Amino acid sequence: MTSQNRRTKIPQKVMHYLPLKPRLQRLYMSMHTATDMRWHREGWVNDDVMSHPVDGEAWKEFDRMYPDITADPCNVKFDRMHMMLTLLITKDPGKSIDVYLWPLVDELKDLWKNNVRTYHNYTGQMFTMRAEVMWTVNNFPVYAMVSGWMTKGYLACPIGKEEVTLSWHAIKVCYLGHRRWLPWGNEWRQNNKAFHGTKETWPRARELSGDEILDQLNRLEFGHFGKGVNKPRPTTHLNWTHKSMLFELPYWSKLKLRHKLDVMHIEKNVFDTLFGTILDIEGKTKDTIAARLDLERMGIRSSLWMKRVGGTLKKGHPFFTVKPNGKKKYFNFISSVKFPDGYACNISRCVNVQGCKFSNMKSHDYHVILQCLLPVGTRHLLPLDVVKPIVLYRFFSLLTARCLRKLDVKQLQDDIVNVLCKFEQIFPLAFFTSMIHLPNEALLTGSVNCRWMYPIERYLIKRLYICITDS
Repeated sequence: MTSQNRRTKIPQKVMHYLPLKPRLQRLYMSMHTATDMRWHREGWVNDDVMSHPVDGEAWKEFDRMYPDITADPCNVKFDRMHMMLTLLITKDPGKSIDVYLWPLVDELKDLWKNNVRTYHNYTGQMFTMRAEVMWTVNNFPVYAMVSGWMTKGYLACPIGKEEVTLSWHAIKVCYLGHRRWLPWGNEWRQNNKAFHGTKETWPRARELSGDEILDQLNRLEFGHFGKGVNKPRPTTHLNWTHKSMLFELPYWSKLKLRHKLDVMHIEKNVFDTLFGTILDIEGKTKDTIAARLDLERMGIRSSLWMKRVGGTLKKGHPFFTVKPNGKKKYFNFISSVKFPDGYACNISRCVNVQGCKFSNMKSHDYHVILQCLLPVGTRHLLPLDVVKPIVLYRFFSLLTARCLRKLDVKQLQDDIVNVLCKFEQIFPLAFFTSMIHLPNEALLTGSVNCRWMYPIERYLIKRLYICITDS
């Protein structure tokens, strides 16, 4: 389908588009912001430290591919001053998001191909301004819209795609296969009893390049967009729902990374799964009756099978869950913690000690509890075999540091594989959240602090507050 087929008239109440080009030009015309634009080419010599996306391999590879375009160091520094709200969509567009993206894509194509002459207030000279999109940052639902790969079902992993390891457990599709990332000689690959009854003989999933993805998409035919169009996908389409309009950008298929997962949302998902299971929170735990029956059907972990008492099935207390009296101790501990002013909100307001549950928590609250309070609060409440891999969730603390050392990130790649393999031996099979690719994304895109959603959300809240007060 060509882009012209998708460019239908959009009601103004649904989409608001603010042109990008004039606002980029104003950044260079203002002395207040123009002085920041030469920042990352001057005096930076440590190739092992990553404090910004420019230090990642994806940006460096882009510079190598287009040396004539990237030779001018007039690059926009990423901070709150330079954030721009360009496109506001007021309803869920689904796979028809390309209809809304076309004005932005057209402007980006113009900024790439044509010479947009701009005055630089810092140098006092005119220069040719160009702009490119290095990657998008999304949670899983938006990832599906923007990339065109549906993040649900049997092929939900947008990185491994058709090479993902999946199975049906506890009335849902589960994604295991973390042993595929272990070295070939690792003993866990051959240990079928400790895992889910099978040996692991598959290599790690291969990631397709942008050119391979584009070639695959060009061989497929997609139907028209719109709410009334619900045509079943042929099996040849795998999980592709449409060809993203971003492939109209000349450089898009050449990028080492086009879409990345937002660490802020992944931390929240990990928190919900981990805390819901070890604290046995109703509606959040993965240790369900269906999960127990599934283990019995597979003939593994007999200690977790349902117990038949008087003709009824009862779920025994698992070793990876805090005992009832320990749950109240843990929630008392969370509610008693005090943080320095400005570090975190008053988390005690989100804790119901009597009911042993959390409520009204913000994304940053999950971040603080997962990184700071999880290791301390659970050490004396759970067996050491469970605490050790949980404490290794300092993985997030290292991953989200302001500066990353490449050697440390490569070590994190090994650490997270080992942690997830240990979790496969402990927790129910429906426990896992997609996170094995995060260290590799960090090597490609640099510090997480410059590419997660916390700054964006704070910026949008501030803008919303200004709009309300001005009205």
